Amino acid sequence: MTKLTLMVQGTTSDAGKSILVTALCRILARKGVKVAPFKSQNMALNSAVTADGGEIGRAQAVQAEACFLQPDVRMNPILLKPNSDLGSQVILRGKAIGNMKAVEYHQHKPKLLQDVVLAHQELLEDFDVVLVEGAGSPAEINLREHDLANMGFAEAVDCPVVIVADIDRGGVFAHLYGTYELLSPTEQARTRGFIINRFRGDKTLLQSGLDWLEAKTGKPVLAVLPYIHNLHIEAEDSLAVDQFSTSDNSQLFKVVVPIYPRASNHTDFDALRMHPQVDCQLLRDTQQFMGADLIILPGSKNTRGDLAWLKESGWDKIIQRHLRLGGKVIGICGGYQMLGTAVHDPDGTESAAGTSQGLGHLDIETLLQGEKQLRNVQGYWFGDVGNIPVTGYEIHVGQTSGSALAAPLMQLNTGPDGARNSEDTVLGSYVHGLFDEPQLLEELLQWAGLEQAQAFDYPALRAAQIERLADEVEAELPVEKIYAIMRGEI
Repeated sequence: MTKLTLMVQGTTSDAGKSILVTALCRILARKGVKVAPFKSQNMALNSAVTADGGEIGRAQAVQAEACFLQPDVRMNPILLKPNSDLGSQVILRGKAIGNMKAVEYHQHKPKLLQDVVLAHQELLEDFDVVLVEGAGSPAEINLREHDLANMGFAEAVDCPVVIVADIDRGGVFAHLYGTYELLSPTEQARTRGFIINRFRGDKTLLQSGLDWLEAKTGKPVLAVLPYIHNLHIEAEDSLAVDQFSTSDNSQLFKVVVPIYPRASNHTDFDALRMHPQVDCQLLRDTQQFMGADLIILPGSKNTRGDLAWLKESGWDKIIQRHLRLGGKVIGICGGYQMLGTAVHDPDGTESAAGTSQGLGHLDIETLLQGEKQLRNVQGYWFGDVGNIPVTGYEIHVGQTSGSALAAPLMQLNTGPDGARNSEDTVLGSYVHGLFDEPQLLEELLQWAGLEQAQAFDYPALRAAQIERLADEVEAELPVEKIYAIMRGEI
């Protein structure tokens, strides 16, 4: 069988690239096609761990799930994890190779392009179709030199491209036409057409605009995809505006997650956001805090920096008062480290070298030294009425010590994990994904004060949402048309 590649680029961030690639992966996979996702460069604080202990962007892990595959470092050979306004940790083939400022990274791009092309070639050896997601927009003039995320990659591997735009944002024809006009002649030639995403209403009212766009560019509008209400697919990286909640539904159990500047893996809380008994609010501004039953401190890419922000913003005082009033607190990964008495970073592993005083709610302290821990874990939680199965993953730097570790929360295949305070009001763990497990989610909500917590199977919901997405997209972009685009017949 001929090996095929199709690249989906977008007019903007959040235009629908990740969602569309996820849909196409599932459409082809359920037809029995050997298909794999790929994104050469991903800038994200949401990441996933591969079976061999590598780290890739969360979006490619979701796309792998859509292909009925386990995540593979070749699916996202470069991951950038911002740890300041000017720089990021650079992860190549799943392993951190250091921190780089933007200018330094730009100078490395010619070599990195060779790495991403090689990763794509290796995937094509194992799969019949590779579906590639671009990054941001191909029309970013300041980023075109040494581009390896959009048209630079497409030119290097000579693959066809479709461009997607989100009509719900407004200005869709300006987005599509402007992006196309800013491409070079060779880039325009490899563009097979456009896809309009998230359309509401009567498509006949859109026809004059579609005709105009096709006449101006000579490229077809391949599909107009509907706005899919209440669709839940894990987010690629940054928190979308609609993920922040400031509701005050007193009928629901209230969970608040402070979102500091370098908060990571906020997909940890998707199960809580979707739970029918829970109002999960992701908040930055302390002025929006209206009380909670449970406060959860998320992971962080810059633990000491985010800890300082937490204190400057007044969240430390809110947490203290919350506990005095009988509330509960959970810390995950970096949030777990913050709950201790101190965080030491003598070598400047995450930021400037130094020591920060922790929030002091757990008798632990953390030394940010050594190799980053990247591993999938499984085991059991020490529950009140018996052991509860646990699965998840760890992504962290540092060794934690202290008397609170004498009574761990769980026993994993890698050893004990977690700690609690003597009053049993504060828990901390390095494991991401704890709330995804239905039985453990029920246990944690009951511990936090939710009486008669309902069983809620978040993994089943997530799987059903991928199927629903694929059904909606295939109705407008059937398999035959997808193959025609990849073969150059359109």
